[in-house]
Amino acid sequence: MEALGTILMSEIAGTAMLTLMGGGVVANVVLGKTKGNGGGWLLINFGWGLAVFAGVWVAYKTGAHLNPAVTIGLATSEATEYAPGIPITFGTTIVYFLAEMIGAFLGAILAWMAYKNHYDQETDPGAILGTFSTGPEIRSKGWNVVTEIIATFVLVFVIIMFGNTPHELGPLAVALLVLAIGASLGGPTGYAINPARDLGPRLAHAILPIKHKGGSDWGYSWVPIVGPMIGGALAVIASIIYF
Repeated sequence: MEALGTILMSEIAGTAMLTLMGGGVVANVVLGKTKGNGGGWLLINFGWGLAVFAGVWVAYKTGAHLNPAVTIGLATSEATEYAPGIPITFGTTIVYFLAEMIGAFLGAILAWMAYKNHYDQETDPGAILGTFSTGPEIRSKGWNVVTEIIATFVLVFVIIMFGNTPHELGPLAVALLVLAIGASLGGPTGYAINPARDLGPRLAHAILPIKHKGGSDWGYSWVPIVGPMIGGALAVIASIIYF
């Protein structure tokens, strides 16, 4: 029970920090009358990379998954523990998923609170939704899934490689990886590469009293769930073959 409580606290806090800062940088760039308005795609990439950096430090006790695709990748690997003292079981896996979702939801609400006045003045529903969840530039759900599979494969595969390469970069290595994925593979779909990062904030968007917000695009919502989960599992299979 102690391990389950640790997972809940650590992963909720880390994932909330991730979506607070990640959603915050998108709001800063997209919403009107902010200091960062129009800052562009690279500012968003850097912001999300550093959001991962902060989230990983916060959730260090549980291995800082922050992402169901990472959790499922480890669950299907040859590892026996998610983190020291936390065995890989059905129960711990479910608690990781739950904590990641709750954290992502709470972080999105905090980002909305930070930019409340700017949301009140924004009249573009697409811009508002884009600060919470991802969406494709060209809507083709099959190919959008492929993009998310490839991007998440890179995320999980390279993270696995980090464990086999001596370095002292810590969370900075993952932050730089996320930055690189955003800059190289993020253009088609906004690189969710994390089901919780997309679904948690999308739920927050659906329930928050935001003026002019429009729908939450539930017809697309399965893409940033299915794609990353497949990509994470394939990365583990590839790493086993690789070694």
